[in-house]
Amino acid sequence: MIAKKMEHLVANSSAIRAMFEEGNRLAAIYGKENVFDFSLGNPNVAAPEAVKQAILEILEEDPLAVHGYTNSNAGYEEVRKAVADSLNERFGTAFASKNITMTVGAAGGLNVILKTLLNPGDEVIVFAPYFGEYRSYVANFDGVLVEISPDTQTFQPKLDEFEAKITPKTKAVIVNTPNNPTGVVYSEETMKKMAAIMEAKQEEYKSEIYLISDEPYRELVYDGVEVPYLTKYYANTIVGYSYSKSLSLPGERIGYLVIPDEVKDSEDVISAANVANRILGFVNAPTLQQKVIAKCLDAKTDITYYDRNRETLYNGLLECGFSCIKPEGAFYLFMKAPIEDEKEFCQAAKKYNLLLVPGSSFGCPGFVRLAYCVAYETIVNALPKFQELAKEYF
Repeated sequence: MIAKKMEHLVANSSAIRAMFEEGNRLAAIYGKENVFDFSLGNPNVAAPEAVKQAILEILEEDPLAVHGYTNSNAGYEEVRKAVADSLNERFGTAFASKNITMTVGAAGGLNVILKTLLNPGDEVIVFAPYFGEYRSYVANFDGVLVEISPDTQTFQPKLDEFEAKITPKTKAVIVNTPNNPTGVVYSEETMKKMAAIMEAKQEEYKSEIYLISDEPYRELVYDGVEVPYLTKYYANTIVGYSYSKSLSLPGERIGYLVIPDEVKDSEDVISAANVANRILGFVNAPTLQQKVIAKCLDAKTDITYYDRNRETLYNGLLECGFSCIKPEGAFYLFMKAPIEDEKEFCQAAKKYNLLLVPGSSFGCPGFVRLAYCVAYETIVNALPKFQELAKEYF
């Protein structure tokens, strides 16, 4: 018998993964080129050449030690210093190696910091639409997820509802910008207002409320949009980052946490996070990949590929009669379903071999997510299918 806690999780497994598996099934029947799978955020742009060269250099330099444990659960000292120095140069911060904990991707980092901070019953606030796995990450440590309903016009956080839902049990707030699934970037004005609300609530309740910034898409922005670096606006900010998207390395599971000195009891939080990294079973982030990213901190994925996909898909869907907000970052587009039940709409789309993810997976029913990190040809060939689908509703 599996654990009771797992029964619900198995029964309600990821809709994204389920749709991806459905894509594989349909591809076996109709041919991969005739299935238009927009379900999974798996980068379709190759990692920069610098990544390959770094791997070869590292294996030549130190082929044995690179596969061993690190001396610290936080990761290699020189790697953490390189990450800190890079952030300081880019954002005018003052981080040291001690402020960086290398993690098994952003997901590993979020679990590490939630393990560090949460007591059973503590509340964690998220803004819909949000990455659905946050539900599981918070539940892993017996926390309580509190949702802020979506502003379906702008997809900026509803700050009035946010302020009303902060309680003495609020321990953390998770923000994800650029956002999965909308591609929206939270503005500097939004973040300053959010910080002011949290400062006031900390003072009112005499408690600590941590802002956790989940940033795997930070480097994927378009049209000159800038993503605010949130440690500048609120002292109790912790940043989780991943190279899964910025260097097209999702399977390598490499990222980091930033825990600034300004965080209340930062030394204790840093120590606890490093212990959590070990006792959650990660032990340390992948050693080869730690060394790789230290050599590739200035490397970038060519996002012009994603930008062309974004423009083509966005404009094509509008021409079909669909409604959606134009993404400012990441590689997702959030489209309003033409009927109230977006799951029914996703089923209708499957008749045309179009695979979309229902917005209810992200706490926002009535919408669907399309991941446009696919071959350009997939988008071009899918648009006539969207036109056929649209004829059923418009």
